[in-house]
Amino acid sequence: MKYLIVSDIHGCLPALEKVLQFYQAHHFDMLIILGDILNYGPRNGLPEGLNPKGIAEKLNEMAGEIVAIRGNCDSEVDQMLLNFPILSDYTLIVDNGKKLFLTHGHIYNEEKRPQNGYDAFFYGHTHLWKLERTANGIICNTGSITFPKGGNPPTFASYENGKITIYHLNGEILKELPL
Repeated sequence: MKYLIVSDIHGCLPALEKVLQFYQAHHFDMLIILGDILNYGPRNGLPEGLNPKGIAEKLNEMAGEIVAIRGNCDSEVDQMLLNFPILSDYTLIVDNGKKLFLTHGHIYNEEKRPQNGYDAFFYGHTHLWKLERTANGIICNTGSITFPKGGNPPTFASYENGKITIYHLNGEILKELPL
């Protein structure tokens, strides 16, 4: 399968629309959202194009293609607007024998990783993209499409045929690693 992986949308409809255009243009099978979907978060400023209701409408149209994880800014109220589950702290996807551990990053992260065996550990939360090979598998932080930090650009990731890619929001490839 072909997965597009995004985190930390924080209610920004224009950024999500760019990701969804990329998703459709490149014929992805599933959209994985690693949390912080609708709420901009009290520590962040208001994002340009803040439109949680518009985001819910766009994502609900493709609910059958979405796997979502709860971020620290996601709540039961947010779940009431969305037609797909968002309140799990993590999930594990197995694709062609490769185990992908998916989480937001506020509970499980690089310092506190699960010991259940996985090939790639995906998270967001810090808004700092990262793609590295470690002794315990690949670590991928998708960054944020709305509030990138540390001078980074807005980013998201993909997983296809054992390869992880980090993209700039404009579609430019920033880094790739095979599993």
